[in-house]
Amino acid sequence: MFDFANSSFAIIMSTFVFPQFYTGAIVNNPNKDLYWGMTLSASMLIVALLGPGLGAIADSTGSKKKFLFAFTLASCLATAATYWLQGGMILTASILFIIANVGFEGGTVFYDAFLPEIAPPDKIGKVSGIGFAVGYFGSLAALAATVPFLVKSMYIETFLVTAIMFFVFSLPLFFFVPENRSGKTKLSLIVIGAGMREVRNTIKNIRQYRTLSIFLLAFFIYNDAILTVIGFAGIYAKDTLHFEMKELIILYAMVQTVAIFGSLVFGIITDRLGPRSTIMITLCIWLAVVVGAYLSTDAASFYIVSIFAGVALGSSQSASRAMMALLTPIEHTAEFFGFYDGFAGKASAVAGPLIFGALSASFGQRQAIVTLALFFGVGLWLMSKVRTKTS
Repeated sequence: MFDFANSSFAIIMSTFVFPQFYTGAIVNNPNKDLYWGMTLSASMLIVALLGPGLGAIADSTGSKKKFLFAFTLASCLATAATYWLQGGMILTASILFIIANVGFEGGTVFYDAFLPEIAPPDKIGKVSGIGFAVGYFGSLAALAATVPFLVKSMYIETFLVTAIMFFVFSLPLFFFVPENRSGKTKLSLIVIGAGMREVRNTIKNIRQYRTLSIFLLAFFIYNDAILTVIGFAGIYAKDTLHFEMKELIILYAMVQTVAIFGSLVFGIITDRLGPRSTIMITLCIWLAVVVGAYLSTDAASFYIVSIFAGVALGSSQSASRAMMALLTPIEHTAEFFGFYDGFAGKASAVAGPLIFGALSASFGQRQAIVTLALFFGVGLWLMSKVRTKTS
C-alpha cells in the first residue's frame, strides 16, 4: 500500500503534472528548463548527501516508522502547499518541490529498510517485485483520480488530490506493519557520523571488486539518463511536439501500463539470458528511444517511441538490481546494496537534469535530448566490459 501511495507523488509531482506546471505557469521564460533541471538536481543532491545518515538511522534505531512518517508528512504538506502557488513564484515553487521530493525520496530509505523484516530471505525478490507492480497500478490510479482536474487544466487541485492520496494510502503501513525494535540504539550525531564513515569504507571495499566497480559506474551514468527522461519527457512532449493535456494523459497511462508488462517479460528474459545481457538490451532500446524522440514530429510517432520507453523503463531497474545481486559478495550484501540504493541511485539523478536543462535553455529541447544518447552509449560500452561467470 505504501508503494501504491507514493507512486501518486512520483507520477504527478516528479514526472508528469508538476513539471508542466512549473515550466509553464510558474516560470514560462526561455530559462524554464534550466530552472526545472536545477530544482530537480538540487533535490536529488540533498537526498544523496543525506542518504548515508538516513541509512545509519534506519539501521541503528528502532524508529523507522517515526522517521518515515515525518518524511511522508513533509512531502504531503509541501505538495499540498503548492495549491497556493501563482505565476512568477519561482523560488517558492522550487523550495516546495525540493522539500516534497526530499521527503518522498528520503522516505524510501526507511521504507526499503522494512523489507528484510517483513519478508524471509527467499521471498525478498518476490515481495519487492509485487511492490513495484502495485506502484505502477498506483500511478494509474492517481492519473484516473486527477483526470477530471487535468482536462480542465486545474493543476493546483491535482496537487491537492495527490497529497491526500499519498497520505491516506500510506496509513496502513503506519498502523499495521510491525517494526523490529530490538537491539537498537538511540539517534545521535555519532550514529549519523557512523553512516558517513560507512559510505567511505564501502567505496574502498567496492574498489576491490573491479567488475562490480565497472557496473556501478555504468549504472551511475545510464541511470542518470533514465531519470532525466522521466523528469523531462512530458515537458518535451508539450513544448516540442505540442501535446494537449488529453494526449499527455494517454501518453503517461500507456507508458505505465506497458511498464508493467515490460517488467514481467524482461524478468523472464533476465532469468534466461542473465542481467548483463538484459541491461545491454534495454540500453539499446533506450538509445533507440532517444533517437526516436529526436526524430518525432507528431503525436503518433512519439506514442510509438513511448511504448518502447515503457518497455525499457519496466525492465531497467529490475535487471540492474539483479546484476547488483549477482556481483555482490555475500559478506557485503547489506553494505553494498545500501550504497547502491541509498547513494548511487540518488546521486545519479543530479548531473543529467542539470545538463539537459542548461543545453535546452541554450540550444533547444530537441538538441538537448541528443546528449542523452551519449549517457546511454557510455553506459552500454561500460556494460560490455562487465564480466560475469556466464559472460
